[in-house]
Amino acid sequence: MAKKIAVIAGDGIGPEVIAQGMRVLERVNESRKLGLQFVPFGWNADEYLRTGVSIPPGAMDDIRNNYAAVYLGAFGDPRIPDMKHAADILLGMRFQLDLYVNYRPVKLLNERLSPLKDKQKIDFVIFRENTEGAYVGMGGNFKKGTAEEIAVQEDVSTRKGVERIIRYAFEFAKRTGRKSVCMADKNNVMRFAGDLWMRTFEEVGREYAGIEHFHMFVDALTMQMVRAPEMFDVIVTNNMFGDIITDLGAALQGGLGVAASGNINPGKVSLFEPIHGSAPKYARQDVANPIGAILSAAMMLEYLGYASEAKAIEAAVVAAVDANETTKDLGGSLGTRAAGNAVLKRLEERS
Repeated sequence: MAKKIAVIAGDGIGPEVIAQGMRVLERVNESRKLGLQFVPFGWNADEYLRTGVSIPPGAMDDIRNNYAAVYLGAFGDPRIPDMKHAADILLGMRFQLDLYVNYRPVKLLNERLSPLKDKQKIDFVIFRENTEGAYVGMGGNFKKGTAEEIAVQEDVSTRKGVERIIRYAFEFAKRTGRKSVCMADKNNVMRFAGDLWMRTFEEVGREYAGIEHFHMFVDALTMQMVRAPEMFDVIVTNNMFGDIITDLGAALQGGLGVAASGNINPGKVSLFEPIHGSAPKYARQDVANPIGAILSAAMMLEYLGYASEAKAIEAAVVAAVDANETTKDLGGSLGTRAAGNAVLKRLEERS
């Protein structure tokens, strides 16, 4: 049976960059005879404004039961200031599909892309816990709209949630030959959740004798990511801190336009997306960088068991970047589609 991929292009520049990722995926699917089936889903701001529905009834069960992965662009539209459709779709999939691993590789494709001086190699991975923490929506307001208003936002950590993301980070390090795992938090001030994370990290770390493990406060971590990114192999952290440091990681590797991500439930349907937003002011101008979307497609193929195809796509991207055949944000002069063409050309040369 063919593996089905749900394709959700989304809003803003999402459709443009996903179109280039799809050209790459379809070429690889055809040339390597992978037998993947790509199914477009029309979930976006236009559809929400037309119908008032973010996700049709039963659609999440359909994805959970019948699809191998989701390939997603970006969500966000100024016509929907509360971002309800974006929260319903993206956070809905993260929580309802239990996509507890947020996987963000930070890899420098070419040394000219990094804002750091004399950094020829940046290559580490961040794992962010994706279903707990401050983003679960627990809390509330009291006396809202008055001078005495109180707002409470609760940060939720469970032993199950903390242990499984930490264990995933160690297993990844073991599988890929990485030598260390760093856990980042603020347990000096967030004592209760911090204590749970620290105890769990130490207990799990003792099971992996061949892998160094160490702890850093997240503020110190951000400083070291800029000062000496080569000291890191694998970083694991909670939802909110991970949200912040992964964007810093993207900046180190050349910007949001080149960064890929996976939202993973190991062995089950998972979601892959570039980490940039919908950038509506750049939509339909043929200026958006498609590399993050293309590398997210490669990450999806690797997850589905097509490692050689994923490596071929990454090599084609690197070759295009080395030739400076990129969009303007990376110093090139190409539009979105032409930048996709540059990657396709290198991919064909390697076929």
